[in-house]
Amino acid sequence: MTASIAADGLGVRFQFDRQSRVVSPQLARLRRRGEESWGLRGVSFSVGPGEGVALVGASGSGKTTLLRCIGGIFAADEGRIAVRGHVASLLSIDAGLTGELTGRENAMLLGVVGGLTRREVRRSLDEIRTRTALEDEFDHPVSSYSQGMRARLGFAVAVQAGADVLLLDEVHEALDHEFRSVVEAFTRSLLARGGVVVAAGHDHPLLERICERGILLSAGHLRADGSFAEVVREYLLT
Repeated sequence: MTASIAADGLGVRFQFDRQSRVVSPQLARLRRRGEESWGLRGVSFSVGPGEGVALVGASGSGKTTLLRCIGGIFAADEGRIAVRGHVASLLSIDAGLTGELTGRENAMLLGVVGGLTRREVRRSLDEIRTRTALEDEFDHPVSSYSQGMRARLGFAVAVQAGADVLLLDEVHEALDHEFRSVVEAFTRSLLARGGVVVAAGHDHPLLERICERGILLSAGHLRADGSFAEVVREYLLT
């Protein structure tokens, strides 16, 4: 396995439609002032095989935007980003889950969307069920699941297709202690095989167990890149 990420001058711009309907003159003025903003600007870094990197920063600093760029959800408006390897991402609690469908049915649907054939998904359903530890709830509607149960299912399906690059955005913080150990064991195994893990969140002790390196983002700019402990210290001092 050879996985890597390289960003050079990466920028992502969000534009707002000035013609969008607003409910008051005050909101119209705000919309005009905020017509354009940058979620990321001038971000450059590289991640090599076997590296776990934690994205650190306040809410709105650009962590989720960067993860979505790595995952191919957002395109670069400036600069470039290159990702080598199959990407598995869990960027929200729901992770594309459909509440009316059971856990099994969601696993089938998301597995096919993630690149597996229907036959491959059917063969892996027992393994997915075991990994989630949902037992009978695997055949219950997802609308009845707790946040932790949804995160378990999303994670189990995301990694089933064979991850080279694993992206986690706070969702692992919704997991209970027992399943966190499953996630941590998987990330260690992935890194040992030469994969890449990029995780974002505010639970620094948890992130430190997954990642040795940290990247500090502030207002869409990269402010620090180094050991996790050093980056967290700088974040707490700002």
